[in-house]
Amino acid sequence: MPVSKVLLVDDEPHIRRIGELSLKGVGKWKVVLASSGHEALEAAAREAPDVILLDVMMPDMDGQETLLELRAREATAAIPIIFMTAKVQKHEVDRYRELGAAGVIPKPFDPMALPGQIRDILASYAGPRA
Repeated sequence: MPVSKVLLVDDEPHIRRIGELSLKGVGKWKVVLASSGHEALEAAAREAPDVILLDVMMPDMDGQETLLELRAREATAAIPIIFMTAKVQKHEVDRYRELGAAGVIPKPFDPMALPGQIRDILASYAGPRA
């Protein structure tokens, strides 16, 4: 699946900045940033990204709630969502996949490897579960 635009959602400004530099500089992709689940819902509908990188732990609306809401909306239901999180124990990753996540990238992430990790996940992603 070709990627040209990525929505990066994280409540930590330094993670958004490092991710943006990686995705633009190494991945050569357009990057849209959001700092909350609510911002992500608006940005995803407005920007139609090819993939969404979503933090799990955020205030107000966490990543899992955001994923479920994105899946419930027709305009965003089919966008692949990859969680970026430090919570990567097997039962946690299994839960993310049950929710319909395309994959999980552990934090802290390697900025030089991030675009390649995204490409690898998307290469084996079959689409959201109905």
